Amino acid sequence: MTSDTPSAPETPPMTFRRRLESMSGRLAFGFARLLGLERASAFGGWLARSIGPRIKVSRIARRNLARAFPELGPDEIERILRAMWDNLGRTAFEIAHLDRFDCTGRDPARVEVIGHEHALAARDDGRPGIFVSGHYGNWELASLAATQSGIALTQVYRQANDTEIEKLIQHSRRRAGGATDFLPKGAKAAREIMKRLKAGGHLAMLIDQKLNTGTPLPFFGRDAMTTTAHGEFAVRFNAPLITAHVERLGGPRFRITIDPPIDPTPEPGETPDQAAERLTRLVNARLEGWIRERPDLWFWVHKRWPD
Repeated sequence: MTSDTPSAPETPPMTFRRRLESMSGRLAFGFARLLGLERASAFGGWLARSIGPRIKVSRIARRNLARAFPELGPDEIERILRAMWDNLGRTAFEIAHLDRFDCTGRDPARVEVIGHEHALAARDDGRPGIFVSGHYGNWELASLAATQSGIALTQVYRQANDTEIEKLIQHSRRRAGGATDFLPKGAKAAREIMKRLKAGGHLAMLIDQKLNTGTPLPFFGRDAMTTTAHGEFAVRFNAPLITAHVERLGGPRFRITIDPPIDPTPEPGETPDQAAERLTRLVNARLEGWIRERPDLWFWVHKRWPD
């Protein structure tokens, strides 16, 4: 698989605010590294759950939670919201320590892995494959389960706003044995994705973010604009879809579950577009199931549903 990555999107002008954000991010990253994994995770959780519920974006999370779980009262929604911020803060500070995580099942005291054999099968079956997950738990570990098992992943991702922070994140991923081939999200990436899959490569995609375009598909009982790209690529290149999610078990301890691959073959009478939508609905249903089990682990601050 080729490792030449297309140029990153143009960086916005460096304003005073962006300089301040960049400096704060770099200081936080260095501080997290100095603290060590356990204390960094705990500090990140404390900081985020102390500040997060008070900031404006939490209004989106409260609204999303109330609509997704109408049976919950305000106190339970606030509990989930605080726990969500705790997970996000821990995840942010754990990025500086990705090299401390073995995501292949060899260190079950830190990371338990269920279904590792499915990652190994995807590595050895001679076919392209697409790993899909969402912003759930510490989602960085989902792709590490593949790359640390010897799978050369092309990761489709949203680049950090600040180039210096982006460099630190990429350095941490490389140090942990993570993906080295990245494609920023957008229409320009489609050509490169097809090139990778045609060559038998493997993709990693997070498929739960807000889209202004896409296909309206059910998610928690309401239509959400949803990308069908993973389904379309799976059908076009006969690439199995492998879903995976990461549960936080307490502090920086996790369980990664890798599901059996989803066969991309269209059912009798299906068009490729219909097959892609069916596959997308199936992945959406799995994501919703994970979130219903542990709503505190998902990123509720996305404007996932139209008003």
